This record gives sequence, structure tokens and C-alpha cells, in this order.
Amino acid sequence: MNDHSRKWWALAAVGSGVLLSTIDGSIVNIALGTLVAAFKSNLNAVEWVMLAYLLTISCLLLLMGRLGDMFGKRRVYLAGFGVFTLASALCGLAPTIGALIGFRVLQAVGAAMIQAVGPALLVTAFPARERGTALGAIGSFVAAGILIGPALGGVLLRYVGWEAIFFVNVPVGMAGIWLTLRSIAPDRATTDRQVFDSAGALLLMAALLGLLLALTEGPIWGWNDPRIAGLFALFGAAGAAFLAWEWRFPHPMISLRMFRAPAFSLNLLASFLLFLGLAFNLILTPLFLQFVLRLDLQTTGLALMGLPLALSLSAPISGRLSDRIGPRVLTLAGLLIAAASLIGMSFARVDTPLTYLIGCLLVLGVGVGLFQSPNNSTVLGNAPPEALGVASGLLAVMRNLGQTAGVAIAGAVWASRVFALHGGPISPITAAPPATLAAGFDLAMRVAAGLVLLALVPSLAGGRALTRQALPAQAD
Repeated sequence: MNDHSRKWWALAAVGSGVLLSTIDGSIVNIALGTLVAAFKSNLNAVEWVMLAYLLTISCLLLLMGRLGDMFGKRRVYLAGFGVFTLASALCGLAPTIGALIGFRVLQAVGAAMIQAVGPALLVTAFPARERGTALGAIGSFVAAGILIGPALGGVLLRYVGWEAIFFVNVPVGMAGIWLTLRSIAPDRATTDRQVFDSAGALLLMAALLGLLLALTEGPIWGWNDPRIAGLFALFGAAGAAFLAWEWRFPHPMISLRMFRAPAFSLNLLASFLLFLGLAFNLILTPLFLQFVLRLDLQTTGLALMGLPLALSLSAPISGRLSDRIGPRVLTLAGLLIAAASLIGMSFARVDTPLTYLIGCLLVLGVGVGLFQSPNNSTVLGNAPPEALGVASGLLAVMRNLGQTAGVAIAGAVWASRVFALHGGPISPITAAPPATLAAGFDLAMRVAAGLVLLALVPSLAGGRALTRQALPAQAD
């Protein structure tokens, strides 16, 4: 196989992993009610089928990225496919809800391996001048997974059974393993003797678990609950200990010196802020469609397809353009377009036509697609070659942290506005009058737009850093 064809086969291998893990992250969401009935359980327990998966992935991404840098990204990627495929089969055979949650944790271990090193594998498979094209194509796979997951899950649940939403992963996983063996070059042997930073890994996982669990359960338990305070304390203590340890340990899990590269650290921050704002739309727009416009679930689902559809079309175009004209203009344009669409959504009222909101979602998808491919290319292009796995994991962690924190903030902003207009708390909040819910949505979307516009600051600074880096190279 020549190098030209190998890189496209490599894209297929990495794309299949991204598609698989993205579908699995969304396909289970619509099965919660079915699982409650199937296991004769309750919703609080069944929600951990989804929550355990997301928490495990978020806590392990950086660890898996570091393992990829140490022992070979291809090895970790193949192991991830194997673990994910086996765990999917076990999920379909789970006899109890407890066993299903445990197998979902194992499945998330495999998914973390796939997501952490997949983009890094593409960076090594494609020449630097085509990095944006490759990462743009990955953006299309992500959007396709978001589109396919709920639709495929609905068909399987209706005509086959809940087990099928897990068994369907098995043949796809086996195909991914074959594609990886065929297309990804074997890892190069390294003579460097490296030591895995076990203490750093444990401290980082504790910090991330405390933060993510606090943000996830805060709206449910109440922000004044002592357990939430304890989780935030765990995050602060473990996070501080992690930073102190990483500076001293000779073989750190994350070399903090890599953050001295402005284009790397600033564009990571821009990505976090974008997903922080995007989470407002992800959680509140479905509620607006159902409880303000009074749409049924099927119509709501079809309307929400606008964002991933536009993302799947714009991401590869943006990636290809970034290889030709550079990332700066595209990332800034993407943020401005995304912010404009969120401001447009803030004008939605009880009598707003559905087509108006679908148009806003399409524009939002274009903005996210324009930003994400060149931004990710900038981050990975400015990471040390020996730390590409960690850099790839950091991108995924920023996305997950942004979405998790954004959901918590969005719920608080929306609820505070609705309660203020209603004259006091109301339970459930969706029982408030549609006009009141729409007013809360208005404020939340404006806050979301402000967060996206705030991402312009690090994005502009990162672009200037890239320009300064390019000047000496042009002079040579």
C-alpha cells in the first residue's frame, strides 16, 4: 500500500472509531425509559448507564493519551477497539442493571483509548499541509454519529430490543480493528526509557471526577448540599496536588511546559469557551421546542438535526480551507457566526415559526464547523511530537468539561430567570407559562453568545502567536 492510499485508509480507521464512540454516546440516551422497564429499576439508577460512561471517558482521556505517547498510539488504539467491542457484547448480555453499569464503565475505557489517540494518529498519517483536511473529515464523522445514534437507537429499540443497541457495536468494532491493522503503520520502537506517572494519573482522575460529578449532580442534589461542597473540595485539593507533583516528577503525565506555547494553550481555552456556550443550546433548545412551541418528540428530534447536519457539511470544507489559507480567519469567522446564531435564537417567542429556529441551528452548525477543524489543527500542530496523544486527549477533555459546566450554568441561568418572572420557584419548572419559559431561554441564549464571543480573545491571541512563529520561518 502506497503512502497516498494509506492515509485515506487511516482516515477510515480513525473515522470508524470516532463514529462508533459517538453513536454509542447518544444511542443510549433514548433507551433510558426502555431500560427502566426491562430491568424493573428506577430512572435514578438507570441514568448511571449514561453517566458512568461519560465520567469514565472524561477521567481517562489524558491517561490514555499519555499511554499512547509512551507505548505507541496504534497499540493503544487497537486495544481500545478490542476492549470496546468486548464490553459492548457484555452490555448486551448484562443480567442486571448493576452489571450493565459495570460493563458500560469497561466500554468507556475502550472509548477513551479510541478518542484519546485517534486524532493524533491522523496527524502522523497525513502530511502537515493536509492536517486540517483530515481533522475536518473527523468532524463530519462526529456529526454523523450524533445524527445516526438516536435514529438507529429508535429503530433497534422498536423492532429488536435494548440488547441490540449494544450488539450493533460488535461488527463495527471488528471492522475497525481490521481497518487499523491494514492502514495504520506499526509504532516505531523507542529507545527512551519512560516511567508512567501513576501518582499524577490518580490525582488527575480524582480532580476530574470531583469536578464533573459536582457539576452533573449539583442541579439535582442542590448546590448547597454538603456532598457538592466535598466534591469541589476534592477537585481543588487533588488539582493543586497534581500541578505540584507534575512540576517535580521527572516523567510527568502532562508536561506543563507544553502550555508555554501560546498557540497551543490559547486555542485550547477558545475550544473550552465555545463548548461552554454551545451546551446552553444543547440542553435548552429541546426544552424550548417541547414546552414553548409544544412540539412532539419526533418533530423536536427532526428539528434538532439541523446543527449536526450543517456541522457535517462545514467541518471538512473548513479543514480543507485551513490548509490553504491558514486557521486564523476561519476560527474567528466560526466564533462570530456561532455567536450571531445564538443571539438570533434569543429572539424566539411563543409564536416564532419553527423554520426560524431550524435556520438558527443550521447557522450554529456552520459556525462550529468553521471553528473546530482549524482550531484543533492549530492545537495539535503546536504540540510537541512526543506528546501528541496527551494533546489529543486535552482537546477531548476541554470539550467534555465545557459541555458539562455549560449544562450546569445554563440550567441555573434559565431557572433563575423563570423563577424571578414567575414570582418564586415552581416544580417542575416546565409547568411555568410558555411565555415565561421563553423569557428564560432569551437570557440563557444571550449569556451563551457572550461566552462564545469571549472565546474570540484567546483565539485572536493564539492567531497572533502563530503569525509571530511564521515570520522567522519565512525569513529563513
